[in-house]
Amino acid sequence: MSDSTFAHTPPPPYYAVIFTSQRTAEDHGYGTMAETMVSLAHTMPGFLGVESVRETDGFGITVSYWESEDAIHRWRMHVDHLAAQDTGKSSWYAHYEVRIARVERAYGNA
Repeated sequence: MSDSTFAHTPPPPYYAVIFTSQRTAEDHGYGTMAETMVSLAHTMPGFLGVESVRETDGFGITVSYWESEDAIHRWRMHVDHLAAQDTGKSSWYAHYEVRIARVERAYGNA
């Protein structure tokens, strides 16, 4: 994904979905779908932001931020996101992990 900026989140508490993945060698439309999913996430109620990085060897981490577990569930079950998940499992990812965490504290030097 091309967006490597910091997400602008509100004061905690809120939730983070941490998606860690190892890509397969073939693209199969991944870049286009990744951009589509980020754009779609921005339209979802409760979405707060996203941060994403990918190494040249295909290892990546994407953290999306949400105001509630319900918002995460709605995102997880969105029909277009479900289709992307299915393609990810069959074509884009050699391995992936999803972790959901409640953010209790957040600080930085901005």
